[in-house]
Amino acid sequence: MTGKRLSFIAGAGSAFLLIAALGFQAAGYAPCELCILQRWPHVAAVAVAVLVWLTGRVRALAVLGMAAAGVAAGLALYHVGVEMTWWAGPSHCSGGVGDLSTMSTQDLMARLQSAPVVRCDEIAWQFLGLSMAGWNAVLSAGLAVLWAVAARRGERA
Repeated sequence: MTGKRLSFIAGAGSAFLLIAALGFQAAGYAPCELCILQRWPHVAAVAVAVLVWLTGRVRALAVLGMAAAGVAAGLALYHVGVEMTWWAGPSHCSGGVGDLSTMSTQDLMARLQSAPVVRCDEIAWQFLGLSMAGWNAVLSAGLAVLWAVAARRGERA
């Protein structure tokens, strides 16, 4: 299979993950801040796939697609770690409000009112023991490998 075709398949994989995320959102699973952050590298990967298709410049662009999928996998792994309490997530989406002993009542109320409703450290949905972030990590890593193979096949017709 050509590098151009593999790039198209990898880009379609990112598009599928974006559509799935939006589908879950439409079904009532509101995304947290880390969930939304994980979408942007997939948007970039889709754009790279379109550029590969339009220009035929596989090698250089596929490396960018691989980087985008790798960033998506990294962000997803970070999110999994937050969900599993392996490490702390961003305080504004993991329930932290700061040091209560030094905070005035007005500051506490302002922080609580501006806190996001959807927490990053709670698993909203899982399948076969993996959360949505876990599945995104696995699938994004696979897409990064696919992009790497496309880059290796380069400009072949």
